[in-house]
Amino acid sequence: MTAFFDLTGHVALITGGNGGIGLGMAEALAGQGASVAIWGTNPAKNAAAAERLRMLGNPVLELVCDVGDHQAVIDSMAATVAALGRVDSCFVNAGVGGQAPSFVGMSEDEWNRVMRVNLDGAFFTAQEAVKQMVAQSPQGGSVVFTTSGSAKYGQQRGQHYGGSKGALISMMKGIAVEHARYGIRCNAILPGWIESDMTADALSWDKFVANVLPRVPMRRWGKPEDFAGLAVYLASRASSYHTGDVITIDGGYHSF
Repeated sequence: MTAFFDLTGHVALITGGNGGIGLGMAEALAGQGASVAIWGTNPAKNAAAAERLRMLGNPVLELVCDVGDHQAVIDSMAATVAALGRVDSCFVNAGVGGQAPSFVGMSEDEWNRVMRVNLDGAFFTAQEAVKQMVAQSPQGGSVVFTTSGSAKYGQQRGQHYGGSKGALISMMKGIAVEHARYGIRCNAILPGWIESDMTADALSWDKFVANVLPRVPMRRWGKPEDFAGLAVYLASRASSYHTGDVITIDGGYHSF
């Protein structure tokens, strides 16, 4: 069974891979032998994450890339392939949070700020990854989106955030169906409340913790390393017949 999860010779790309869930996935992939490319907008965080990943002994590429900039995504994908030779899995993970005073009070700028990264950036990234994987056919590859519970249940004062995450699920299923013939599978991960920079304010707010943590059956917040095994599975040949799915990692929160 160990061979199913061996990623020696595999190249994985993780957007938003310099922290949180993205870094948790990147560490797991590198630990199983993969060469890893991380894209992020913060050069210092990129460098710190890359140094941490290189300690695992496999090639690491760090690139400053704003996924909301189409040309930057095109250029970064070309640079990734030039440096590492191919892309076998792409974790479309980069995203930003969103909060408006109310739905009717949400500005167009706020709407566009979130959509630019969470939806446009995901589209640009996935499209370039699928192009590369089609060119690698019949080897194909794996594309994985990071979505959110708000995709299914909505988010008050965050309709733009929930809307962007809901769109990812629809995009994922379309990719899975259209590109299966090229050996490409596509899935989404739906996290619960996970410790990260994006959730730091909420998870440090006493009132929020008192109200929400009792609704998590496992009675703890998720950690980036909770996504390690799933990332390896979705990148590896163990998931070769698994596509078009939304996999929830939430400690039971959305079930409760």
